[in-house]
Formats: sequence, C-alpha cells, structure tokens
Amino acid sequence: MAGRFVAAIDHGTTSTRCLLFGEDGTAVATAQRAQTMHYPGPGLVELDMAEVWQRTQECIHEALATAGAQPADIAGIGITNERESVVLWDRRTGRPVANSITWQDTRTAAAADALAADEGINRFQQRTGLPISTYSSALKLRWLLDQDPARREAAGRGDLLFGTPDTWLLWNLTGGPDGGVHVTEPSNASRTLLMNLHTIEWDQELLDLMDIPRALLPEIRSSSEVYGTATGDLAGVPVAGVLGDQQASLLGHTCFDHGDMKSTYGTGAFLLANLGTEPVMSEHGLITTVAWKLGDADAVYALEGSVSMAGALVQWLSENLGIITDASEVETLARSVEDSGGVVFVPAFSGLFAPYWHDDARGVIVGLTRFANKGHIARAALEATAYQTYDLVEAMLADTGLAELGELRVDGGMTKNELLMQFQADVLGSHVVAPAAAEITATGAAYAAGLATGFWSGLDDLRANYTITHGWEPHMSADERARGVAGWRIGVERTLGLAGKTG
Repeated sequence: MAGRFVAAIDHGTTSTRCLLFGEDGTAVATAQRAQTMHYPGPGLVELDMAEVWQRTQECIHEALATAGAQPADIAGIGITNERESVVLWDRRTGRPVANSITWQDTRTAAAADALAADEGINRFQQRTGLPISTYSSALKLRWLLDQDPARREAAGRGDLLFGTPDTWLLWNLTGGPDGGVHVTEPSNASRTLLMNLHTIEWDQELLDLMDIPRALLPEIRSSSEVYGTATGDLAGVPVAGVLGDQQASLLGHTCFDHGDMKSTYGTGAFLLANLGTEPVMSEHGLITTVAWKLGDADAVYALEGSVSMAGALVQWLSENLGIITDASEVETLARSVEDSGGVVFVPAFSGLFAPYWHDDARGVIVGLTRFANKGHIARAALEATAYQTYDLVEAMLADTGLAELGELRVDGGMTKNELLMQFQADVLGSHVVAPAAAEITATGAAYAAGLATGFWSGLDDLRANYTITHGWEPHMSADERARGVAGWRIGVERTLGLAGKTG
C-alpha cells in the first residue's frame, strides 16, 4: 500500500473542499473555498466552473500543506460532486462555453412539460429510473446547445465536451487540454436521463430524442478504478474513485445492506435506501439510481428522494428575510417559542421535488395569525426539512415493502441542529443516528478511491471505521405526530399551481 492518506475532492453547491483521510477513515486535513453562485433570473442558478477549478486547486494545495504531505504520501484521489449540474467546455482551450446550469435551475420547465406531454413524467422511468423534470441534466444540456448554432455545430464535430462536475474535475485533474481523461461513472451518469439503468450505457434512442451528439459524452466506467494520474500539486497520484455526492454519502455511512437508509441535510435534503443489485422502479415519486459500481462487481442500486430546500431555506431566512444574521442562529431563534404556533412553511421555491414532482408549486407560509412571530417562522422552517424527509421515508417504505424504518443514518451541516434532529426522530417515530465522521460524503469518495488502490482491502475495513457518536430517540405521541403531518399536507396542497399565479 503506497501512501499514508487518500485525498477526496468534494464539490458542493456553494463550496468545494479537499480532505485527506487516514486509514481509520478520519480526516486529517481539510481545506474549503466558497464559490460564487449566480442567479441571473427567477429560477436560474449557475456556477462558473473555471472558478470552481481554481478553488479546487487552492484546496488541494492547502490540504497538502496542512498535513505536511507530498504526492508520494497520497495513495489515491476520489471525487464527489453535486450531480445533475451541466458543464459544457471546449476540449482545446479547456474553457467552459457558458456557466454551469446547476441542479436547482428550473429554466427547462417548459421543455420538460413538452417532453412529458403525451406519456407523462414517467415516460422513461423503466429505462432510466427518473421522472422527466428540470432536475435531470439532459434538457439543460440541450438548452445550452440550442442557444448558439455555432455551439451545436462544434458539439457535433466533437470540439466540445459535456460532463457533470465530476467529469470536469477529473478531466482537469488529469491534464485538461493536455491529455485529460473524459470519464464519468454510473452514479452520476444515471442522473442525466440519458443512461440506461440496466445496461449502464448511454441510450442512443434517448440521445436522438434529446438531440444530443454522442461525441459530447464521457465514457462510463466504474465508480472505483484507476482512471488516470493527476498533474499539478498531486502529480503522479492515481485518480481512482468518483461518486455523486449522495451515493458517496450512502457508501460513507456503510449502508451496504438492502434497506439501509441515510439522509443528508445540506443545501437540499437527500434520502437514499440501498436496493442491492436489482433496481426497483418507484411507484411513489422516488428516483431509482445507481448507488455505485465498485470495480468489476455488479452495480448496486438505490432509491432516492430529493428536496431542494433544506439548509438553503435557513440561508434564505438570513439573506432574504434578515430575521437571523447567520445560519448558526436559527436554532436559538426557533427555541424562543415552544412550537411553530400553527405556522407551516413549505419551501417549494423551485417547485416540489420528490415525492410530489410539481414544477408549478411555489413556496408558502400558512397558518399565520397575529400571534405568529419570527421565532415561529424559524421553527416552521426547520420543521419543513423534517416533514419533507418524512414524506420521503413513507415513499421508501411503500416502494421497498419494508414494514418500518429501523434507524436513519444522517449527515450534513444541519445535523448540528439538535432541535431539528430531535424533531426528525419525533416525526419519523424512529431512531436517528449520526457518525463520528462529519464529512461523510467526502469519506465515501475516499473509500471508492482507497478500495481501487488497495488502501483499504474491502468493505469490512470500512465498516470497522464507522462509529456512531450521536443519537436521537423519538418522544412525540402518535396523535401529535398525526396532527403535525396533517397540517404539513395542507400546506403542501396550498403550494400547487402558484407558479402561473405569481409570475
């Protein structure tokens, strides 16, 4: 085994990080850089991926310096990333031809409606595991190509390259215009609406229907293998693992068995359940996705439910309403009241994601009286994250046939919020647990790379690293839970159809 550490590059929505992990799965160095979010219009959310690559290099440099490490100390590099975001760049110059259209962006709503008009949003579900929505990558990519005839012509010639952020980072890490490897893997490719879930290959019929040239697309390889070697500060180190962020979290939580569930509370909230090696198509509004494909082993599948506003809602309370000055203050404000006072906050700012899938929904705050104050609104905002997760768990149980949720493993910045985590356990009526490792998504990426390079010998090594240090037991009565869920569902109904009414 070469090297003392495995490096993980974790590209999120609002920041990018580089972490170095030791053999026990503990992060020994972390460097993080914020990146500028661009909101050029209502529903439009973009990133400058040239800036992201610059920030990534800064993070790598700082993490190595912090650990006093050289490239020879690094056994491998793993990448994890926000998934459905679209990057389109010139293979000769290495420059993006436009800002990345992120997973939250809704500019393709009309195109999604048109594609679903005849056969519904589940038109391609059996093939891709996905509903037709603004969430997936394909329509965003087509939008970028349609903006400029010269751009589409260059794409047809093979002069442009497409990728989700993992592909962009891998290409740049391995040399960029000078020999960069143009590769993705199934956990990311399965989120494009272009990959056949059963063959783990690009689907030519879908490419033709979306009018996307195959020459743009990266090769699909496994989630854990050596793709190439890095240049720059990590010169010569094998890049050996890639996973979409939520699948990386599932791996980091060692959710290796059928029915294991985890939820990540970050900008959005994401619940995944391990399905094993046979995909199950959801009948309750969830996504079927590839969890990972480790080397030559069969692909492992997962069910996923995603909500777009979790931590982002707390950020909105600060930046848009100004009722807190920093996200860390939300728990104190929410604890200033005994409960939400009947206030229900449904943050459907970009429509409702799973399990509802209504692009026409918009956010609402209902149940307001003269008694309500900013504490009630803050508490209702936190409760919204828990209720959205409750909706996803109910759908998971229905799709998998599991009688109940044994425990929910959780991670993400919002798990530091004791009020939220206790309310989550109360609403679910289940044990909620958090591991010692705070950076579980990056841990999963490191595991994928470490397995490929022999840093870890197998899954049992990873299980041995997983230690639960926090837990929350439910205390809410069944009647109180039922009343809360009923109020939440009324709020959800109030969001529907508001997009047209609110402009």
